[in-house]
Amino acid sequence: MIRKSVCIVSLFAMVIVATLLLSAASPGSAATAAQPASAEVKVDNFSFGPATLTVPVGTTVTWTNRDDIPHTIVSTDKVFKSKVLDTDEKFSFTFAKAGTYQYFCSIHPKMTGSVVVQ
Repeated sequence: MIRKSVCIVSLFAMVIVATLLLSAASPGSAATAAQPASAEVKVDNFSFGPATLTVPVGTTVTWTNRDDIPHTIVSTDKVFKSKVLDTDEKFSFTFAKAGTYQYFCSIHPKMTGSVVVQ
């Protein structure tokens, strides 16, 4: 009988410890880890900022036109291409493979940038 009581108490103690450990974990940590990475590039004053962006594989990069004239985002190797973006419009692309992706504005070809995916 004593042996059975010790087993029940031990089991009860393990359940309490497990509950405490689970409740101590931050509630958003699992959701944060599961979310894909994201990064932003601002298009302003006829330039991309940052001009070179380094991100991990799987990152979604969003370009936002902060200029008062239209721009495009076009990769030199034709992997991605935006429509013409007016002020405050955005274009996003998710980089699934490692590599260096050069891009430019097809309206203003001297505007260039790159995304390095590692």
